[in-house]
Amino acid sequence: MGKPTGFMELPRTERLTAAPSDRLQHYREFTISPNDAELAQQGSRCMDCGIPFCHQGCPVNNIIPDWNDGVYQGDWQKSLDILHSTNNFPEFTGRICPAPCEAACTLNLQDQPVTIKSIECAIIDKGWEMGWVKPQIAAQRTGKRVAIIGSGPAGLASAQQLARAGHEVVVYEKNDRIGGLLRYGIPDFKMEKSLIDRRISQMQAEGVSFRPNSHIGTDISAQKLLAEYDAVVLAVGSEKPRDLDVAGRNEFNGVHFAMDFLRQQNKRNAGDTISEDVAITATGKHVVVIGGGDTGSDCIGTSLRQGAASVIQLEILPEPPEKENKLLTWPQWPNKLRTTTSHNEGIKKRYWSVNTQSVTGKEGKITHLNAVEVEWKQEGGQWKMSEKPDSAFTLDADLVLIATGFVHPVHEGLLQELGVELERNNIKATEKQYRTSVDKVFAAGDGRRGQSLVVWAIREGRQAARAVDEFLMGKSDLPR
Repeated sequence: MGKPTGFMELPRTERLTAAPSDRLQHYREFTISPNDAELAQQGSRCMDCGIPFCHQGCPVNNIIPDWNDGVYQGDWQKSLDILHSTNNFPEFTGRICPAPCEAACTLNLQDQPVTIKSIECAIIDKGWEMGWVKPQIAAQRTGKRVAIIGSGPAGLASAQQLARAGHEVVVYEKNDRIGGLLRYGIPDFKMEKSLIDRRISQMQAEGVSFRPNSHIGTDISAQKLLAEYDAVVLAVGSEKPRDLDVAGRNEFNGVHFAMDFLRQQNKRNAGDTISEDVAITATGKHVVVIGGGDTGSDCIGTSLRQGAASVIQLEILPEPPEKENKLLTWPQWPNKLRTTTSHNEGIKKRYWSVNTQSVTGKEGKITHLNAVEVEWKQEGGQWKMSEKPDSAFTLDADLVLIATGFVHPVHEGLLQELGVELERNNIKATEKQYRTSVDKVFAAGDGRRGQSLVVWAIREGRQAARAVDEFLMGKSDLPR
């Protein structure tokens, strides 16, 4: 590396954020990027560790040491080229990826990993600022046509790669705007949607066509696509939410899935009007978020921006340790307590080892959530949950948001019409070929692997594109 002693001389420094009192007044991004000199110093901390475990931690196998060194050397354009060689959309991952690469960093053994995520984001932001990100238009067209169903990160990555291979690519999206979960599942304060729009413009210049408001399997027959295209890629995501099966769930108004809540706010931010009879808002309400993951955190930040009276978060699992045991976990992703920027914006309390028993209310509206503390014990090699005696309690609740994850892709409509074989309720397709049980139909992303990260979806989209290219042409020069 350019500065072998950088990690010994310089401490890790994080991106700064605007104060909660300021950022709660809007839905825009609030991180403050370091200047080039500060980023160069952070890049110099990437040590010559021999085995770059960060490659293992990163699902798209980003060549992290090389672009870290490029930033240190001041060669930002070289760093951008290296970054784009493995990742189509680093502006997405640089903002919303949990950075398993940093957990795998050798310096994380000392709790001082290289600020990989910050550097990645800075590289691509500078690339756009300097005009270095340009359409990569195929020199020749193959005459082959590919339909991509779903415009989330897997669908977009697959579409861009296939267009660059010279195929005619059409992306179908059931929603009114392109972007899938990136558009309507990620709050704007984590990732502004102009980032998606400029990538769409780039992809259109590369030859990709986008057709929103096209619900395949409902409005448009899947068989019609099979007849018109040489290959079809299912990038439909995992959208079947895990429900809350408790007394009162369907009796009282005020219990909603997290995605329905988040989608509405993103639509408002985009200028849409949400009808009062279907609007889900936290304004002036006591909000209870069920689920301790990223989606739950997004509900917290959105509720606080809407002016909630209070926000409480419930998690059924035990509270993780504040610090992981490095000798047991590194370089894998550790189970540890994570406090997000949304938690720091004014959450009232986080509960652990708590299970919801019922919701109650009056005049058809929810007023309370009834819960109980639980214990987890191992029995026969499996963890079993049991309720603690005399531990039941009640919380004020005018709005309950279910953020307990997703169980599998929606089967009704598209998947049933195609008749694709399922495995554990996901679309069955191998990680090497990505081919489903139906001829010329491929699958990638959460619909194939199950609920996962944006960076995994990008990886799957890229690899599925190579598999489709090989299927159509007999060989492929696309990277895997």
